[in-house]
Amino acid sequence: MQESNKLLIPGAILVAGILVAGAVYYGGKVPTPTSNKPVGEEIELKPITDEDHILGSREAKVVVVEYSDTECPFCKVFHNTMKEVAAQYDGKVAWVYRHFPIPQLHQKAMKEAEATECVASLAGNATFWRYLDRIFETTSSNDSLDPTTLPKLAVEVGASEIEFSACLSSGRFTGKVSQQMEDAVAAGARGTPYSLILDEDGKVKDIINGAEPLATVRAKIDAILK
Repeated sequence: MQESNKLLIPGAILVAGILVAGAVYYGGKVPTPTSNKPVGEEIELKPITDEDHILGSREAKVVVVEYSDTECPFCKVFHNTMKEVAAQYDGKVAWVYRHFPIPQLHQKAMKEAEATECVASLAGNATFWRYLDRIFETTSSNDSLDPTTLPKLAVEVGASEIEFSACLSSGRFTGKVSQQMEDAVAAGARGTPYSLILDEDGKVKDIINGAEPLATVRAKIDAILK
């Protein structure tokens, strides 16, 4: 990583750590991380490209770009929220998933992120989403997923176990995941999940800080669709 982002990422880790402790302290209620970049300030968001994993159309009226960590309990909750959003808006909202594993909190998350990329490279974008669903369904979060489960889930969604294992052990996608971690910090992420809501012109219109409830997310999307 670039030196500047090495200095920034610990801030995200600190916030995420506070949130984990806060969830315990407040009886399981989910506090949310905050961005250091308020809406209206220029946000350095990398443009959406064919390298991204998109559920829906890039031409949708609203696009939600999410930075997530597969071992983050709040990301697990928000993953289900975004599945509801995608289903309820019937093509009007697209969902872009990007990686922001925080290894200091979740040592297994980096390899899990790479595993999703391996599956995508072997079996396509639709299979990426099925595999991501299975990871979130299987893990109890906070590094609870047994790494030997990753190839089993890959086979379950239709990837070759031999090719998957070769890809994962090669570190082929370490660079891509690391770059997205840097991009997340540049875009204002200080915890996970962190999502940006874009209009059809690609302009950032709002921020979803943490695992905001479905009603709140819908209100932000509806304000853009008006």
